[in-house]
Amino acid sequence: MAQARLGVRDIEEWAKRVVRDHLPEQHRDFHTALPFLVVAARDGQERPWVTLLEGSEGTVSSPDNKTLSIDALPGQGDALHDAIKPGSDIGILGIELATRRRNRVNGRAANVTSAGFDFHVEQTFGNCPQYIRERKWHRLNGSDPGLSTRGQRLTKGQIQWISSADTFFVASGYRGEGTSPTYGMDASHRGGDRGFVKVLDDGRLQFPDYAGNNHFNTIGNILLDPRAGFLFVDFESGSFLQLTGKASIDWDSSEIAKLHGARRLVTLQIDEVVETRSAVSLRWSSDADSVRSLRLVEKTPESADVTSFVFEARDGGTLVNFEPGQHLPIELEIPGISEPVSRTYSLSNGPNEHRYRISVKREPKGIASQFLHDHLEPGAIINSRQPSGDFVMACNKCPLVLVSAGIGVTPMMSILQAVAEEAGNRPVWFVHGARDGKHHPLAQEVLEMASARSGVHVHVAYSQPTGDDELANNFNSRGRVDGALLAQLIDNIDAHYFICGPVKFMGELQADLEGRGICQERIHTETFGPAG
Repeated sequence: MAQARLGVRDIEEWAKRVVRDHLPEQHRDFHTALPFLVVAARDGQERPWVTLLEGSEGTVSSPDNKTLSIDALPGQGDALHDAIKPGSDIGILGIELATRRRNRVNGRAANVTSAGFDFHVEQTFGNCPQYIRERKWHRLNGSDPGLSTRGQRLTKGQIQWISSADTFFVASGYRGEGTSPTYGMDASHRGGDRGFVKVLDDGRLQFPDYAGNNHFNTIGNILLDPRAGFLFVDFESGSFLQLTGKASIDWDSSEIAKLHGARRLVTLQIDEVVETRSAVSLRWSSDADSVRSLRLVEKTPESADVTSFVFEARDGGTLVNFEPGQHLPIELEIPGISEPVSRTYSLSNGPNEHRYRISVKREPKGIASQFLHDHLEPGAIINSRQPSGDFVMACNKCPLVLVSAGIGVTPMMSILQAVAEEAGNRPVWFVHGARDGKHHPLAQEVLEMASARSGVHVHVAYSQPTGDDELANNFNSRGRVDGALLAQLIDNIDAHYFICGPVKFMGELQADLEGRGICQERIHTETFGPAG
């Protein structure tokens, strides 16, 4: 419903391919290593709530790729105490605040004991890392939960708590008649600048919903069932503020335009409030230590609408290294906007260069991209976070197929650079689709890297070549990159495929590859939120 309303139905086919019914090994390792999980469920009155379940090493295990065994339950006083029963719909968000990684898993509780429960996986998928504030955690020994209080209205202290938050978690869900893989509970994350959640009065709060990856899990659930739960965490004290109520969505009022980057507004009418002091023994440090100042040293036009920006450390020191394919979170101070504007862009240079390069497409309504293109000049200073992301080479020796369209070429540049410098001679196919030569960024750089190393095969397809483009010189074929083209170019059954581009492009390619027998574990996709 949400995709149809917003004209992004093409994500559905892509989502069918990347939403799995099991946990890949990488995600099993991720969830079992976390110190806490965000868990959404319903209480005895069918009201959604969300909480954190913490535990020491070994609290979460994964006996198989369809199961998480969780040796923890919501404690006394928690809104979800005694709410998890066999068959309960459960939504789990695994999130690592220090690295901004996250993965969502939805399913049901199976066996439930006095100490924990088994969770049966029905759906799992990754998420875009935008708006996650970096925080490192530590644990207080001997910390016991404090008292819980309940009410139907927010106190002055709770209003201040919410008004200064930069992060909260959401529980939403829907279960209709019959069976469907889309039914169940979902736990999600929302983040922004401090104060992005506005308390309208002691019974209502409102937050802007920003551009993301167009899954619309939370928004879609609210359209079908307006009941929702919110969790605010005091990261310094480990305290919880849990809310449940009914949500409504403002799609097109004038208020939305007042909030830079907002796509819609969501309001929660509160039914009940639960506050628990020191609910968990975890504490999270400020994210200040992870900020690094960068100086722009090069600005290079790459095509009609893409420009590269190269940054070095402002203090001349060494930058944190990154894995090829990862992205760089940056913060821009834009005149007229009171808070820094945060964006995440894939790094387009290779690692070990002691500098970061991002290649940004100018978007007609993009606040950040327009500022970068029109106003940021060499010598300017910006802030960044550490590079992060899971779109990285899965093996050191396997054949690679790098497939991109449009600005999706950026992480492929980083991977190709790393491959060009490595020892060995594994085969690599670099397949890219662009509109025409004027809209084909970094073309010459790709050819130079390919010519410097044997075993790299480049194929470029232009969907709308102009008279200035020369077949077999600028590009190799007319049309779009699709499964038929890949089948014609690649015959290596051991290859790993990396795909980045528009959601419809990724969905169609993944469906074709799986139809030809390529297993999901060999197909890697990068989710881009709408650029700004």
